[in-house]
Amino acid sequence: MAKPSSTLAKAIQLMDCFAKDDPYLGVREAARLTGISSSTTGRVMASLKELGLLVQDMETRQYSLAGKVLAWAEVYTATVDVRRVALPFIYDLQRLTGETISLYILEGKERVCVERLESEQNVRMVARVGRYLPLHAGSAGKLFLAYMTEEMREEVFETEDRQVFTPMTITDPAKLREECARILERGYALSHGEWTADASGVAAPIFNQRGQMTAALTISGPTQRFTPDKIEKFANNCIRTGLQISRLLGYNPSQNKKGVQPGRPR
Repeated sequence: MAKPSSTLAKAIQLMDCFAKDDPYLGVREAARLTGISSSTTGRVMASLKELGLLVQDMETRQYSLAGKVLAWAEVYTATVDVRRVALPFIYDLQRLTGETISLYILEGKERVCVERLESEQNVRMVARVGRYLPLHAGSAGKLFLAYMTEEMREEVFETEDRQVFTPMTITDPAKLREECARILERGYALSHGEWTADASGVAAPIFNQRGQMTAALTISGPTQRFTPDKIEKFANNCIRTGLQISRLLGYNPSQNKKGVQPGRPR
C-alpha cells in the first residue's frame, strides 16, 4: 500500500493536535506537540488555512479548526447508522445509571468513540468523541477483541503495539485470550484502571443483522463508584440496552449463525 506523502502526514499530525480542551494553537505550541520544526509547522498550518481547514485569529495569531471540518464530521456521522439508532437509548441509559455513556465502533485495529453523553456528577469520566483508542486496554476494546474472529484477533496480537497505560493494563496475549473467553461467557466486558487510572467501565455488544458485533456500548466512571452491586446492575442495563439497539438494526438472536450469543440480563 502506498505511503502518504510527508506533507500530508505532517498536516494530519497538526490537525490531530486540536482538542476540545485545547481548541486554539499557535505555531510554536503545535511544533512542540508534534516534533515538527517551527518553520515547517508554520508553512503547513498556513496552507491548511488557505484550504479552509483552519482559521487564524489576527490578534493572537493562534489557529483553530474551520467549519469545513464540521461539515466532514456530519458526513461521517451520517454513515454510522448505529449511532443514529442508539442515540435515544444512550440518553435513557445515562438517566438510569447517572454515569458517562459512550458508543464505540471498530476502525481497523482501533476503536473510535462516535457518541458519548457525560455524567452530570462532579467526578466523572469523559471519552472524547473522535478519539481513537487501542483494543487491549479498556472494556470496549476487549469486547471487540472477544467478538472478532480468532484469525482477526491473532492478527491484532501480532501487529498491535500494546502500550502500557497503567499497572493494570493487560499486554500479554495469553492473558488477553483468557479475558476474551470470560467476556464471551458472560456477555459483557469489565475493566478497572486499564487505560486511565481509577476509572472503570462496563461494555456490552451491539450486533447487526448478520449477527456480527458492530459497536460497543459502555458505562464508565470512577472506580470507587463501581461496587460489585453497581457492576452487576450496570452490566444488566448495558446488555439489555445493547440488545434493544441490536434488534432495531435487524439482529435476531435465534438466527445468529455465528453461534455467539450475547449475554442475557439476569
